[in-house]
Amino acid sequence: MKRAHIRRRKKRKSWFRKGLIMSLFLLGIAGGGFGVLHGHTLLMGPPILAVPTANTYTDTMENPVATRYSEERRKWITLDDMSPYLPMAVIAIEDQEFYDHNGFDYTRIAGAVLADVKARKKVQGASTITQQYARTLFLTNEKTWSRKIKEAVYAYRIEHAYDKKTILEGYLNTVYFGHGAYGVEAASQTYYGKSASVLTLEEAAQLAAIPKGPSVYSPFINPEKAEARKQLVLSEMRSDGKIPEELYIRSKNIPVTFLTDAQKETAVAPYYMEEARKEAEKILDRKGHHLEMGGFTIVTALRPTYQEAAEQAIAQWMPVSELQVGFVSQDADGHFVTAQVGGRDFSTSPFNRVTQAKRQPGSAIKPLLYAAALENKFTPLTFLDVGATKFPYDDGRKTYTPKNVNGKFADHPISMAQALAISDNIYAVKTLEEIGYASFQRVLDQFHTGAKVTQAPASALGTSEMSLLNLTNAYTSIRNLGHYQPARYVKQIKDRDGTVIYDAMDEVPKSKQAISEAHAFQVTHMMTGVFDSVYNDYSPVTGSMIAPKLGRQYAAKSGTTLSDQYFIGFSPEVTAGVWNGFDEGRQVDTANAAHVTKQIWATFMESVHKGKARTAFNVPSGVTGVLVDIETGGLANDACPNQRYLYVSRANVPTKSCTELRGEKVEADMNKWPLNPFDWLD
Repeated sequence: MKRAHIRRRKKRKSWFRKGLIMSLFLLGIAGGGFGVLHGHTLLMGPPILAVPTANTYTDTMENPVATRYSEERRKWITLDDMSPYLPMAVIAIEDQEFYDHNGFDYTRIAGAVLADVKARKKVQGASTITQQYARTLFLTNEKTWSRKIKEAVYAYRIEHAYDKKTILEGYLNTVYFGHGAYGVEAASQTYYGKSASVLTLEEAAQLAAIPKGPSVYSPFINPEKAEARKQLVLSEMRSDGKIPEELYIRSKNIPVTFLTDAQKETAVAPYYMEEARKEAEKILDRKGHHLEMGGFTIVTALRPTYQEAAEQAIAQWMPVSELQVGFVSQDADGHFVTAQVGGRDFSTSPFNRVTQAKRQPGSAIKPLLYAAALENKFTPLTFLDVGATKFPYDDGRKTYTPKNVNGKFADHPISMAQALAISDNIYAVKTLEEIGYASFQRVLDQFHTGAKVTQAPASALGTSEMSLLNLTNAYTSIRNLGHYQPARYVKQIKDRDGTVIYDAMDEVPKSKQAISEAHAFQVTHMMTGVFDSVYNDYSPVTGSMIAPKLGRQYAAKSGTTLSDQYFIGFSPEVTAGVWNGFDEGRQVDTANAAHVTKQIWATFMESVHKGKARTAFNVPSGVTGVLVDIETGGLANDACPNQRYLYVSRANVPTKSCTELRGEKVEADMNKWPLNPFDWLD
């Protein structure tokens, strides 16, 4: 027993010595690091605390856009000119040890390190106000250890060179509060329409709640989360001794009044400009610049005539209800976004239904499904029986019986071309069953839709969620013969001296061939059938409602779910995507919503093409145009009146006439093919 006790005591001493040595070692490293940091600070001198200036945003012709984004709201005011509650609230929620540390809060750092080690990545911040100020002035927002080290160096240099009042004043005048507002004065005007000098305790606490995440805690975007964080700010102010208990009790029950919709600043293309700002920020971060410092000219791809046409079409066709809308258009070349409407009213709801909302696209997914099918030996003239069908899945434990929108079914086989035109659901599910889920997923991934296919037959009918922007961009890629590029908003960025530091034409994203050019063109041409009544069967073609008002060649597809309506399509020059639905996902009146979506699309497309020459899609090599009978898929002659010009690969050109396939011996004229395969549009 005595020996065991001695061994345990020696073991404790051994661990104590090791711990002491390790602690001294770490202290030595820390001391050495601090010495290096201090020496570096003395050598480099004080960093320049430049005052940020405004950025200018322009349209594609470099005309300044007449919005708050063209002159970002920045106005520098002193601490003495601010409501005393503002710095108190910010310190309470962001950095309670601000006046006591030298730029770092070691307790918070230790906690953040432990969280990062557990997660094995950078997940939690411990930045002081000084560090945040340093990041705004000199660094990016990436969550990496290298950035944190640079941030620490700058923070120490700032603390060594400037007093706390200067640092706090600089931070409060540069921090971003969302909606184009930088600094507390701009934020106070944005949210309350008054100066930051006269803010009440409750209003100051509400502003202090925002910088942690303007897209999350803006009261214009998320009133509930904004209110909850405001209450947290007030609670921290009480705990930190900034306000007495009785003032806390009174203030937490006083509601904050914001600007009304009528008082808010009217903006041109605010949804678009917010996305352009985000993209510009990422571009500048990559190049070692910082958007927050201002002075940049950001040339966007916005086309004012397109934006106006979109807004007018929406105003003309949207019903007076809570039905929401998403709209986006792209140039075919470069995939640049030319117009965007992310909702009915940005001032009421800045949530962008083009980029942020992920919804089920319904049958609008079918062009991508049939692209996958063409890559798997289907052709536009592949015929399938599309009568009522029950599909077993999940190893036979479940069954799925799809229906068509009118509850009817064809009583004869139909081709892929006709199935797409009338949006037959049985054909789509049979196609997915034939090619397999992996093939479908591969194409969705190659077009970067972000959608994940579930192992169920209904996936063929668009149950996988994605954004309207990603789906519309996939359509643009189909139009571009299967060449994928990401959607882009920014064309060029210049610094305050006019020097171009980014040009989209010099940094074109590498194009990826998502599907073959021949197959992409075949999908495009099949999509023109959406407007061709020759395909009418148990159901009319899905574009029949708007076909009479269209004056040129378009390729498009509709999509319908219980809660969503889509219409997406393109000409050789422009792609446009429209979505209608309710934010909460409740069921929509299918007939009215579909009517609205299609009418918005048609009105916009005809408006932006007005006065322009009619053009046709470029036909790639490897495909051949052929006049066929849509009922049999055979070569058409005058004995088969339902004729349509289709493109197939040379190996898939029909070898028999329609009369032969019907078992008829009819001498017929087979030389009536149109000189222009799109003459039917006239």
